[in-house]
Amino acid sequence: MELIEIPAGNFRMGEGNRVVAVSLTKPFLLGQYEVTQGQFKKVMDLEPWLNKSDVQIGEDNAASWVSWKETTDFCKKLTEIERKDGTLKGNEEYRLPTEAEWEYACRAGTTTAFSFGDDDSKLGDYAWFDRNTFYAGEKYAHKVGFKKPNPWGLYDMHGNVWEWCSDWFSGNLSGGVDPVGPGGGSGRIIRGGGWKSDSVLCRSALRNEFGPLDRGVLGFRVARSQSE
Repeated sequence: MELIEIPAGNFRMGEGNRVVAVSLTKPFLLGQYEVTQGQFKKVMDLEPWLNKSDVQIGEDNAASWVSWKETTDFCKKLTEIERKDGTLKGNEEYRLPTEAEWEYACRAGTTTAFSFGDDDSKLGDYAWFDRNTFYAGEKYAHKVGFKKPNPWGLYDMHGNVWEWCSDWFSGNLSGGVDPVGPGGGSGRIIRGGGWKSDSVLCRSALRNEFGPLDRGVLGFRVARSQSE
């Protein structure tokens, strides 16, 4: 996994009249790219996207049709593999990012609708979304890393596949210090929009939910806790 170190810091999470202050007190690592079909298959020996509509098969295409449960299983199994081969140190582990970590990393210090500003006419430079996929006859999740990164070097934070977060969904944002979301619920948070999404759904603050076993234009990127 190619990871970017995300520093600790404070930011305003959300948009409009629904904004909360968040303090992330620990740095963490986040995947520079969405997990690809090749990576998912290598760890899990599964290909949930096979025989699904609107999928292009490719080692470097973002994995899709992946349930929340499968993403957490992937993180656990990858942690076990890298602990066994000595790659991970101390108490490091792979996991999904929290919703707060995801938006913080997506924004990368910005306060605009997108990590590159407010002008959605520029979104095609940074994201695979409906205008350059669905309406262009390319109805599938694309290879990761082909668009411009955000200011912290993270690719495809807008568009391509919706990304699972660890939090249960609530109508209210979880603010404060190192928030992890509510203790239960029926849906898990997804962020970032996907290739079928219009520009509005690709905003840094846009949030949605799916059931933990649901599938579709759903993928993920891994986070990794730093060794203390």
